[in-house]
Amino acid sequence: MPRALVALAAILTAFAASAEPPESPARQFTGRDLFGLQVAADPQIRPDGAVVAYTRVSHDVMTDRARRSIWLVDVATGVQTPLIAGPGSHSSPRWSPDGKRLAYVSTADEGRPQLFVHWLEAGQSTRLAELVDAPSAIAWSNDGTALAFTMFAPDEGAKLGEAPPKPEGADWAKPLEIITDITYRTDDGGYLNAGYTHVYVVSADGGVPRQVTFGAYNEAGPLAWSADDDFVYAAGNRTPNWRRDPVESEIYRISLSDGAVTAMTSRVGPDAAPDVSPDGTKVAYLGYDDKLLGYQNSLVYVMDRDGRNSRAIPAALDSNVDAMAWADNRTLVIKYDDQGVAKLARLDLAGRVEPLAEGLSGAGLDRPYTGGEFSVAANGAVAFTSGTVHRPSDVAVVTRGRRVQLTHLNDTFLGGKTLGAVQSLPVTSSVDGRAIGAWLVTPPDFDRGKKYPLILEIHGGPYAAYGPTFATDMQLYAGAGYVVLYTNPRGSTSYGEAFANLIQHRYPGDDYGDLMSAVDAAIATGFVDADKLYVTGGSGGGILTAWIVGKTPRFKAAAAQKPVINWTSTVLTTDVSTYMPKYWFEKLPWEDPDSYWSRSPLSLVGSVTTPTLVVVGDRDFRTPVSDAEQYYQALQLKGVPTALVKVPDASHGGLAGRPSQSAARVSAILAWFGRYPAAK
Repeated sequence: MPRALVALAAILTAFAASAEPPESPARQFTGRDLFGLQVAADPQIRPDGAVVAYTRVSHDVMTDRARRSIWLVDVATGVQTPLIAGPGSHSSPRWSPDGKRLAYVSTADEGRPQLFVHWLEAGQSTRLAELVDAPSAIAWSNDGTALAFTMFAPDEGAKLGEAPPKPEGADWAKPLEIITDITYRTDDGGYLNAGYTHVYVVSADGGVPRQVTFGAYNEAGPLAWSADDDFVYAAGNRTPNWRRDPVESEIYRISLSDGAVTAMTSRVGPDAAPDVSPDGTKVAYLGYDDKLLGYQNSLVYVMDRDGRNSRAIPAALDSNVDAMAWADNRTLVIKYDDQGVAKLARLDLAGRVEPLAEGLSGAGLDRPYTGGEFSVAANGAVAFTSGTVHRPSDVAVVTRGRRVQLTHLNDTFLGGKTLGAVQSLPVTSSVDGRAIGAWLVTPPDFDRGKKYPLILEIHGGPYAAYGPTFATDMQLYAGAGYVVLYTNPRGSTSYGEAFANLIQHRYPGDDYGDLMSAVDAAIATGFVDADKLYVTGGSGGGILTAWIVGKTPRFKAAAAQKPVINWTSTVLTTDVSTYMPKYWFEKLPWEDPDSYWSRSPLSLVGSVTTPTLVVVGDRDFRTPVSDAEQYYQALQLKGVPTALVKVPDASHGGLAGRPSQSAARVSAILAWFGRYPAAK
């Protein structure tokens, strides 16, 4: 055979071998698998308790974005039906009082969020009105004839001088931007347009929405209607100094007849989330007396419908009540976290607590934060989102003490994957002997007789909590052959108010000792290689990552994600500048520079020898890009191996918002750790 033909035959043989289909499915969880995950969110049970509407979140591999649709699931049979699943994004389903209609928000028309109603019997949907902005906090009137919602109302904005007249047809630069508010940008919204969020009502048959609150103030949901539908209750702050009081809010009663706005509460501290009892005689809400602490538990309060006789329900819980809803005239359903586990309970007006369900989980996928949502039917049935360490959120219902999981969105997809096992790890802090909540994720092919490298992954907040729930970051790290350690050091929520406030004006600080104790406990299991330790975390976890490598050289490599590096620069550039110095420090930066500097990881950079990756979204306004860049530049000047990873178009909260970027971020961190495998 001629030489050229021999070469061609060899190439074709090699190609055929490489193109052979796999003999078995890939069982390891990989970055591409993020596109295959689905999540249940916002479960809304019909008033009769027979059907649950929920938002199903999937991911489009072609657009690299989440896709939202609305599904119905029958409580008795578990049969699912897609209700609103066409082009666009569809969310926020809300049942009418008679259960025959469902309001929702959709971008189906022209790509702008609009308010729709679907008639179940007719199988038809219609847009109720032409809205200038996205509606939120949708609430039906009791008679089903109207809906209330909040919406941003544009304002003219500040003026300062003017440009000369522009000749007709001239191509001039954009006009000047004039900023006068102390909060002029937010992490989730970017630079703010001039205007305020107000309450509107619209006929359930469609028409022009009517704005019912006005002025240079904002109102927030959830909204609640009075029993006679003459008033709507909302939260807000209409005091003269509201722009500089980030926590303060009151419950307001808004008259629909004349627009009068009456404050129902008046204490110093937040009052929010009003909910009217079924008989209309009481209003429950959440709040606390503000003591200027970094963390305070929200309690359930009840008052008469006119604001009189307000009192806290004296529940024997040292937990923050995240959400609540009336079950009947004497009982509420509450959601709270307890030692990293999200729970539901019934709370009566005397303060008695009856456990209802646990294991709730939220819609986040990347890290194992506590979360979850629920709603209550008129018959007392409760729909909620629940998950496990191996499954994202599904829909479950508890009725008369009987719990049933209605959806299994990822069983088929993840049933073909071998995931890392999750186990609790007992930890005693070397700081003061306190118990510290911690979990280990082991590789899918785990062999207890081997020793594995360990990644310490630290949560943000700092007032937040991890728990035994599904997390893609943890599974990807474990799939790469690492044991993953995650913990709830002091400052974490769900362990009581006192535990959270151990870091009051001391953050970062003794939480470092808790984290090192957890690492030591992981090494003591016998299957962790003490010479191959790595550390990462985001936000508060990024702060602590940078703090740790400034305190100890024991970690082979680190990845500080969206960190605070210099508290002074952060406080002066963050979107929560009215909050941080007031609740996390005793004074403003120029009044006490030593306090700010002594708690800044930048103060320790002279001691850093650990190769440290810095990761940040390029639209992060919470822990701004400038802080990450300061740390990167400082490490470069010191000669410490470093690299700066910017996630394009990503905010602080959206660092893992797009599947491709979430997977690429984890891959970059693993690649960085892989550069430093040898013992020191």
